[in-house]
Amino acid sequence: MSAESANSDLFKSKVLGHPAGLFVLFFTEMWERFSFYGMRVLLIQFLTAKVLFDDPFSGWGWSVEQAGALYGTYAMLLYLTPILGGVIADKYIGSRWAVIVGAIIMTIGHAAMGFDSKAMFFVGLACLVIGTGFFKPNMPSMLGEMYKYLPEKKDAAYTIFYMGVNSGAFFGMMLCGYLAETQGWHFGFTLAGIFMFLGTIQFWFAKPLFGTVGELKKVETKVEKTAEELEEEKETKNPYTLVDYILIGLVSIIGLLYAFNDPLSKNGVFDLFKGLDTSAMRGQSLMAIIALVAFLYLVISRILRYGKIIRDRMFAVILLAFFLMFFFMSFEQGATSLVIFARDYTQRVLEGNAALLFNIFNTLLTIVPLLIITWVLILLARTTIKKAFISNVILAITFISVWGAAIWMLQRNWNSHAYEVSYKAIEKPTFDKEGKPKLDKKGNVVNEYVIVNNDYVAQAGEKLVDQSTPILDKREFVVGDNVNVLERTGKVQITTPELEQKIADNPQHADKLPAITQGKVTEIKDNQVEVTVSWFSIMNSFFIIALASLVSRLWDSKYNPSAAFKYGIGLIFVAIGFLVLGLASQAGEGVKLSMMFLIITYFFHTLGELFISPVGLSYVSKLVPGKMLAFMFGMWYLALAIAQKFAAILGGQIEVIKEEYSLSHFFFLFTLIPLSAGILVMLVNPLLKKLMHGVR
Repeated sequence: MSAESANSDLFKSKVLGHPAGLFVLFFTEMWERFSFYGMRVLLIQFLTAKVLFDDPFSGWGWSVEQAGALYGTYAMLLYLTPILGGVIADKYIGSRWAVIVGAIIMTIGHAAMGFDSKAMFFVGLACLVIGTGFFKPNMPSMLGEMYKYLPEKKDAAYTIFYMGVNSGAFFGMMLCGYLAETQGWHFGFTLAGIFMFLGTIQFWFAKPLFGTVGELKKVETKVEKTAEELEEEKETKNPYTLVDYILIGLVSIIGLLYAFNDPLSKNGVFDLFKGLDTSAMRGQSLMAIIALVAFLYLVISRILRYGKIIRDRMFAVILLAFFLMFFFMSFEQGATSLVIFARDYTQRVLEGNAALLFNIFNTLLTIVPLLIITWVLILLARTTIKKAFISNVILAITFISVWGAAIWMLQRNWNSHAYEVSYKAIEKPTFDKEGKPKLDKKGNVVNEYVIVNNDYVAQAGEKLVDQSTPILDKREFVVGDNVNVLERTGKVQITTPELEQKIADNPQHADKLPAITQGKVTEIKDNQVEVTVSWFSIMNSFFIIALASLVSRLWDSKYNPSAAFKYGIGLIFVAIGFLVLGLASQAGEGVKLSMMFLIITYFFHTLGELFISPVGLSYVSKLVPGKMLAFMFGMWYLALAIAQKFAAILGGQIEVIKEEYSLSHFFFLFTLIPLSAGILVMLVNPLLKKLMHGVR
């Protein structure tokens, strides 16, 4: 059977006018993104949470800077391993097996992170990096192969597939985040692994729907080349020199050593480059600059060896990649500093009408997408139940589970009891790095209030005061009830007998045990809800789904701007998002801010993503000759990897900059970075047009 006829057989089982295999890929990608983003939204929170002995809410107690260093290395490697994974699939095992291998390795990674062990945690991260390397490049590869002879349907297919990506991210961050923040971190990590496992099984048993798609193809060794192909080969011939290989080795070794040294040195394990430290710069920063200079020399020297048109177009790609780095350095704050902002500086406890409106909105936000995706699942089952029975059974199990988790989450939000509880706490002034008391805008000393045990005796400079705070709890109390309270996961909570027994049984962990004091219920509050930290992260996926078609229509209209202006407008949108937080932080210094500011920021950031993200790779494929695509895509992903690392390093400075200056300074810095890059890229539009030689 020819490749063309094998491909057309895929359309004998159709769902919404597309081959059923597309929707298997949709759901497989959805579960992978569910697990990936479900874990990602927890990572910074878990690493920076207080150490509480063997409590399910115990974290590692790292600073944001330390956590950002580890996350940055993890995110950087996620963009590098797919380069190798794509090569292995193309040459040795095929896309389908690469997806299966990657999914299995990621499942093992999530399972490892479900254990309360530092060693297993790092094993889990390593497995996720390796598994993503196999999985990420080969799902789009299978999709492209499926539509190889039907290009007119490819755009619609990629749109459907992209919805799977965002649906998975949406529900992963929502449900894994909620479970982790209400039941314990490792419950969230485990849920991510369960759905990765189920997604792997349903993909495996859906094999009959794919025909030969994704299988390793035998490449003919002798192929007659056309005159155009021979001419292109002549123009693009550029063998690697000895200097090229030396530079590639040098950059790779220094880059990887830097990536691993950064979190290790910031956590006091060891510093490979400590001997190179100077008063002006750390040794690892010096080595990073050396690697960057060597990398730029390598890329530029290779490009200069090509003919003028190819050379110019490749410089245009490099220029676009340069500005894309500024976008990702800013946009990817969603995984680091914006998580910290949501946790520590956003008012997440809503009451009265605000709580009611949130519960209504959150219910619709959860149920409507689930209904739509369930409808697609039913259509898929009706078409494929005979060919892939077990795959459909697994998919049904996953969606029954998701429905169950979603209903459980919504039920808890609607039925939470809220109480005003008064208790005794120690009032202590806060000090800056110079030892001076911190003052608010009115000149008053900024105090902190620390819960202490009932038998605690106040020390000099401390004052025992009455504090009152709203507390959400599933149990029912009445006004006047005495309850024991403690600070846990950054907020005051009512204890449980089980938790108090755990604390009593752990005298050897005295330095990590939370203080317990007696409080009294003074008021019952109805219609109160606490928004989880992870909930804000789903706004990006929500706005993408809501706005993607609107932005794509703009590209089909007469108002379709050039690449430089798309980049510029996108970067300016990102800057506006940070400006909103900067102005809000400045106006409300020292108080928690309305959650609407963070939602507005995600709205502008998503607009920026829609203007920029789909554009870059499209121009790589348009500007670069086919023979050189692999090289340039590698350069592109390397630029994204570097941007991910820089984003996490900068995001980890949120607490440092806040202490040195203010929270608003941090966000104004991130207003300035994308704003400057956006204006600059629009100014170089004439140069980009010239370098592209007519390509739009």
